[in-house]
Amino acid sequence: MPDPNGFLRYDRRLPARRPVPVRISDWREVYPPAGEELIREQATRCMDCGIPFCHSDTAGCPLGNRIPDWNDLVRTGNWDAAVESLHATNNFPEFTGRLCPAPCEAACVLGLGGQQPVTIKQVEVEIADAAVARDGLRPRPASTPTGRSVAVVGSGPAGLAAAQQLARAGHTVTVYERDDAIGGLLRYGIPDFKLEKQHIDKRLAQLTAEGVRFRTGVHVGVDVTAEQIRAEHDAVLLACGALQGRDTPETPGRELRGVHQAMSHLVAANRVVAAAGDGRPALAALPDGTPIDAAGKHVVIIGGGDTAADCLGVAHRQGAAGVHQLDLYPQPPTERDAARDPWPTWPWLLRNYPAHEEGGERVFAVAVQEFVDDGTGQVRAVRIAEVTVKKVDGRRIVTPLPGSEREIPADLVLLAIGFEGTEEQPLLAQFGVTRNGRGAVDARGDWQAADGVFVAGDMHRGASLIVWAIAEGRAAAAAIHAYLGGVGELPAPVDPARQPLAAR
Repeated sequence: MPDPNGFLRYDRRLPARRPVPVRISDWREVYPPAGEELIREQATRCMDCGIPFCHSDTAGCPLGNRIPDWNDLVRTGNWDAAVESLHATNNFPEFTGRLCPAPCEAACVLGLGGQQPVTIKQVEVEIADAAVARDGLRPRPASTPTGRSVAVVGSGPAGLAAAQQLARAGHTVTVYERDDAIGGLLRYGIPDFKLEKQHIDKRLAQLTAEGVRFRTGVHVGVDVTAEQIRAEHDAVLLACGALQGRDTPETPGRELRGVHQAMSHLVAANRVVAAAGDGRPALAALPDGTPIDAAGKHVVIIGGGDTAADCLGVAHRQGAAGVHQLDLYPQPPTERDAARDPWPTWPWLLRNYPAHEEGGERVFAVAVQEFVDDGTGQVRAVRIAEVTVKKVDGRRIVTPLPGSEREIPADLVLLAIGFEGTEEQPLLAQFGVTRNGRGAVDARGDWQAADGVFVAGDMHRGASLIVWAIAEGRAAAAAIHAYLGGVGELPAPVDPARQPLAAR
């Protein structure tokens, strides 16, 4: 039984990040591995609450990770059991431990008591890395094949989680990916300084050994039709993500050279790093060869979320002359406002990412009025104005403050202002599904968007957290297993209509 006062003996501590001058010279992960002593100390802070809000899917972890259980197993040095406990609910904890914003920590009961929450995310990633070190992610192939076949379209975390669950249940699973490598946004959307791609490759080796088949460079709906997919498989899961970037076509100068969607920059940069293979920064370019490298340029990033921070880190590593990050909203507080965001809901806070300590300037409560032409069709500046933002009848009203306009030099502008849902593409009509008003694809309570066609992840719920993608992939896999008449139970599906408090 844990010492109920254990959390008072230790303060919250994370491993020191790699020094800024060192890490911006390469693409390696920001955080080095933590020592076992530090992780056991931090796991000891967990109180093993009677009601563990940290793994409630309405406020904490939608995967239902058994956080108090594996914290206590780490505390007592039982790492093998901790690995088993973690993998019982999460297929890819090395991904979530690096990428998830950790709603579990916002819901930690220590926060209610005025303490800093347990470093759940760090403990999770260390358990996951321990699994690799101990057994190299031992494959767990099904003992008896079912003779049923499932196509998974899309190889992001939702698709891969579903594929693994279904393969372990004995179904033949083929994952179709239109890119040249498996991983979805994990592969080409997330910079290596947050997730080195070796972690993906190790999981893919495990999935391959478990019988999952991968077909890259196949654009379903174009290279192969939905009719062909349906003829070859007994069920289909669509997990194509939500990659339709939000744009500002009404802003004067949007058509100028040098103004790009953030994902265009991130994907190009990731491809160059992958091609280089030696960790050195290199030139990034669009598919047509147009360079969008930040080296020596004044960069303006529009947006205040994860994608914007990723662009910031990439710009630093490419050698930008200077970076401004613009946020439409006022600067958030540094501590939870209990009146606005009572515990255990996700709080509105100033979130400083590692990229922010690497340089650049953040500007809050401003909106772009114009992208300024240098006279040749190339952007030279961004004209901004201070604004107030109010919601009226659910609509956002942005009001510029007179006399507050100014220009910020800009040779490269990156739009990181969110996503509008899954892309409009031929496979939607071919499979008989449509996008709703949010740009997502609706599903019934059994995760079917059409007869025998299931949908999960960001394609279903809109751009969301990696933990929700994995949770939905697992839940959809359970529904597909039942649809195919599978014997035995996969993890019970979560309600596809349920939204976490953080996303409401």
